[in-house]
Amino acid sequence: MARSSGFESGDLPDSALHIALALARPRHGYAVMQFLADQSDGNVTIGPASLYTTLKKLVAAGLIDELDGDDSRRVYQLNDVGREVLARNIECRRQLLAMADRIMEEA
Repeated sequence: MARSSGFESGDLPDSALHIALALARPRHGYAVMQFLADQSDGNVTIGPASLYTTLKKLVAAGLIDELDGDDSRRVYQLNDVGREVLARNIECRRQLLAMADRIMEEA
């Protein structure tokens, strides 16, 4: 049996999680890349090919919406379903980090 995509199951890969976070407010693609680089002090960089592939997958999964834009740039925003999925993913990562802290303290 084939494993379902994280986009279908709601178990987002890190790059999709980063992009979803950036889309808490409406942004176009380049603004997403810039926002992530700025907010992470350059530690999170996503190239255009990965970004636009992930945006398409997030739209197809019903987690973000493409908004009407004034110019040729496509603007995206996290929707209510996407916010729920994002919150679950953040909580899972918090639990993982708490476990990692406990393990490292015991080592």
